[in-house]
Amino acid sequence: MPNKYPKKKGWHVPKQKYKLSNWSDYNAALRSRGDITVWLSEAAIAQWYATERVYDGTGTPILYTDFAIITCHEIRQVYHLPLRQSQGFINSLFKLLNVPLACPDYTVLSKRLRGLNIKVPRYRTTDKPEDGVHAIAIDSTGLKRFGRGEWHNEKYELSSKASWRKFHAAVNQSHYFEACTVTDRFCHDDSQVKPLLEQINEPIDQFTGDGAYDETPVYDAVLAHSPKADVVIPPRANAVVNDQAAALRNRTIREIEESGRMKWQKDREYGRRNYGELAFYRYQCILGSSLHAREMQRQEQEVMLGCGVINKMTSLGMPASYRSA
Repeated sequence: MPNKYPKKKGWHVPKQKYKLSNWSDYNAALRSRGDITVWLSEAAIAQWYATERVYDGTGTPILYTDFAIITCHEIRQVYHLPLRQSQGFINSLFKLLNVPLACPDYTVLSKRLRGLNIKVPRYRTTDKPEDGVHAIAIDSTGLKRFGRGEWHNEKYELSSKASWRKFHAAVNQSHYFEACTVTDRFCHDDSQVKPLLEQINEPIDQFTGDGAYDETPVYDAVLAHSPKADVVIPPRANAVVNDQAAALRNRTIREIEESGRMKWQKDREYGRRNYGELAFYRYQCILGSSLHAREMQRQEQEVMLGCGVINKMTSLGMPASYRSA
């Protein structure tokens, strides 16, 4: 049957082709991500156990420092191990290294994860000290919590909507996670802009988000954090200039009316929004699309540590691509 609505000329956008200018370096960085060479410095060994254990009558004082708990959870996420297998794996590493340390029990790792209270993703600095936060892209995706697989839910007609968490993140121009939050699936994306910006201490030059962030509170939160920031958010198709709306939003509407949406995207570098989607893709490919923790507080800390792991891998090297066709 012939197509009732044939495509018009000019609608098809050919797939862009890219080449890498640093293939050898990036290839070496990818190999380094799988390197299992583990070593512990004297400083790391010294801060593995708590030095001051005060018995105050409320229970057994902690034996392991937060540094030890964080290190064990980072190893668990990198190698995709459950907590029990993580304990055995880390103890075997200590035995091979011949260091007088022991991995915390898997129950301790689970309980202490909630109390880590990590506020921002770790390893956010690049190899270049002068390379600060110039632009951020904000987006969200879903992470599966726990429960049966998709086949089981489909066979028995079970709903799996409640088994997902929303993962919100802000990614800078160098592909580093600058901030992240975890919410339930009913949370709107625009409500997490302020909590994400509160994790970024330095001002930003550009804020990029998709149409879900086209809300007045978003503009207010960004400008309150960085008064000189350029907010690049596509308005709705039927959006009109409104005196009560943010000035930057009215500017965007006028520019789209004058030169078209595609020209506006190119001039305002709206393509940086893809950095957020790419960051989520890297997170889910490397660490998986499921959460191990069952409780919200533990899930928040798990994602914080996961973002830190991805940041550490980013510091090993990223591709430098250019469009060839």
